Amino acid sequence: MPGAGRRVGPGAPLSRSRLEHAVTASGADSADIPGDTGDDTRDADTRDAGASRSTPDARGDERGGGDDRETGAAGAGTAAGRAAELLAAVRAVESGERSAAEFFAEPKPAPRRAAPTPRPSPAPGTSSAEDTPVVVPGELTALLTGGGMPGELAPRAAAALGEGAGEVLRADPWQLLAVPGVRPEQADGFARALLGDRAGPGDERRTAALVVWLLERAALAGHTVLSPRALAAELARYTVPDPDGAVGEAVDSGTVLVFEDAGAAPEGPSGGPARRTEGKTGEDGADGEDEADGSDTGRPVRLLLGLDRYALAEESLADGLARLASTFTPPDEKDARRWAEAAAQAPTPSAAELVRTAARSGLVAHTGGEAARAEPAALVAAARSLGLRAYAAAHGEDGRRRLAELLADGTADGTADGTANSGSENADADAPAAPAAPAAVTVDGLLTGREGPGRDEEGAYALDLLVVLDAPQLDAERAAALVESLPDGARLVLSGDPHLLGAAGPGQVLADLLAARACPHVVSRTPDPGPVGELVSGIGAGELNEVAAPGREVVIVPVRDAGEAVHRTVQLVADSVPRALGVPAARTQVITPGHGGAAGTRVLNAALKERLNPGPGRFGGFDPGDRVVHSPAPGRAVPGTVVSGDAEGLRLECDGRTVAVPRERVADTVRHGWALTAHQAVGTRWPAAVVVLPGDAVPALNRAWVYTAFSRGERHLSVVHGVERALPEAVARIPAPERTTRLRTLLRAQPGADRAPDAAG
Repeated sequence: MPGAGRRVGPGAPLSRSRLEHAVTASGADSADIPGDTGDDTRDADTRDAGASRSTPDARGDERGGGDDRETGAAGAGTAAGRAAELLAAVRAVESGERSAAEFFAEPKPAPRRAAPTPRPSPAPGTSSAEDTPVVVPGELTALLTGGGMPGELAPRAAAALGEGAGEVLRADPWQLLAVPGVRPEQADGFARALLGDRAGPGDERRTAALVVWLLERAALAGHTVLSPRALAAELARYTVPDPDGAVGEAVDSGTVLVFEDAGAAPEGPSGGPARRTEGKTGEDGADGEDEADGSDTGRPVRLLLGLDRYALAEESLADGLARLASTFTPPDEKDARRWAEAAAQAPTPSAAELVRTAARSGLVAHTGGEAARAEPAALVAAARSLGLRAYAAAHGEDGRRRLAELLADGTADGTADGTANSGSENADADAPAAPAAPAAVTVDGLLTGREGPGRDEEGAYALDLLVVLDAPQLDAERAAALVESLPDGARLVLSGDPHLLGAAGPGQVLADLLAARACPHVVSRTPDPGPVGELVSGIGAGELNEVAAPGREVVIVPVRDAGEAVHRTVQLVADSVPRALGVPAARTQVITPGHGGAAGTRVLNAALKERLNPGPGRFGGFDPGDRVVHSPAPGRAVPGTVVSGDAEGLRLECDGRTVAVPRERVADTVRHGWALTAHQAVGTRWPAAVVVLPGDAVPALNRAWVYTAFSRGERHLSVVHGVERALPEAVARIPAPERTTRLRTLLRAQPGADRAPDAAG
């Protein structure tokens, strides 16, 4: 992909040496570091172990003290001094006491790097990388068991740490945190078994591994970066004696990168936006409209810390989006007329507006509810009728199937006769039409090459228009991989419902694109139909309204405690909903805030299994006929049913395909699926949904969670309600947790970036 070198200025990575030089030259005063004290770093069942970590010897060589860990006096003093200098620089810049230009000389642009290869979720019926057998040295198993860890962990350790896993762990026992599912207390126990009294809480190997683990854990909550203050606070929770110094050491060793973000002012001590101390007076530094980079105005610059992996993804994504916008050529007069005629044939005014906007723009954002999905489908149909190679990618198989149904008039397979011209709207109309691949695909299918148009001789997708539905569920790495694969001049439309829960991974691509106002934005005016649609639309606006439901489309079932909640849930799924509405239990989905608790997924699934498919669980706790959810990769949840099992593992039916899950992967990747969390359910809809809100669910409730859970039912919604006033208060006052990312700043810093107007749908 053509592109310039790495940017400088807003969003540019800052080296530790530049920070030290700035402090030496300027003598910045100390100040409290404003930052994000409430970053959401929720737990997950699995973690991505692909983050790179410097080896202990490499870190020691960079500091010149790699052999002094046992005594460490001189090294600790030097490290403490460097950490103090780093923090002084951070405080001076973030507080606005000194200009960013005084501290940070812009580095020479480095050659642009390619986007990272994403980790697309395996297709049902295929093996993931984790399922691929790995060679496990006998000494690795012995090392783990000798350190108090289960021997079954050896295959995962070998996959995460490579062939020399044993050697790596002997040199740095805390590298065990790179293995999915391992927590700090387990790594600490392993380190004590290997090192004895030398395994202290302040060991720099421990703090370095914790920094990476915390940033990877934050990525599962959606953050691509954290503020120094937030990272230090998390380190303190794990008994690191000098968390600020540990942050400095992580920067010094290159474990993390430092970025200046002038796109938003830092938070003040109370959690609100900090005020400017120089430049324009009386203005709030977090208004999101001022694009000054802090070099001249003295505007406070927020410093952020992140892993190279996520930094590269967001930088590559910003470059790619700017490339699409800059290389797009608007249609000539003849083609503009053809697009106008296609827009006139669109089924709704909002669909017509989307067609018109996509005709004249290389990058478009589109937002709306479930009914608005028909508008991107209409755009794909219109583009294919003009001879363009147009495709639409959904988050999962259920979304792809619903999209294909919208295109069932013949456009799902090309034009009315199932063909499409191979080229752009300028292609020769008399040229023979080439067979077109199905227009509806999944994001993972497109990334892996299982679905979609294939690639041209330059490695780009052979297409002219790509619409990505469910864009809020697109994380930064997958988005970067998609955009990098689009050819120059192609059109990209990112479409989705902004009120839903975000991606189960780092980034908030659609939200950042909208906040940066980097492209035209079409807002659908198509309302979701029926009582459920009316209720959900009100929740998106922060209102929990009573709706008329003459056909029992919405039912509220009050309960006093968790035990009653479980009883009424089973009754609804097994009896009431099938009898009153004709929706079988197999097509009714239960949704609850968490896995644990007295009415979490574990308890609910046990009760539902006992009623709907009782059995001994002879295959690792599962029986044929059990409803399950298969998670082949972090953040990916595929509903399915157990077909059979044996000593080799389980065989599932997922989305019409047979999936073989090896025995050793069953416990990590398969759960019973009568009851799911809203994060697992996003992207899929069922004829009926039963949302369970026990009293202990209150801390998990926010507007996005309620909106997502309540919108999973197409025809019917039952709410098992035990949280009283907490539900309307969550809808009215508690938005989704903020994610800390850099994409919007990077988009605003792109050369020639303009604020694009919104397009009314």
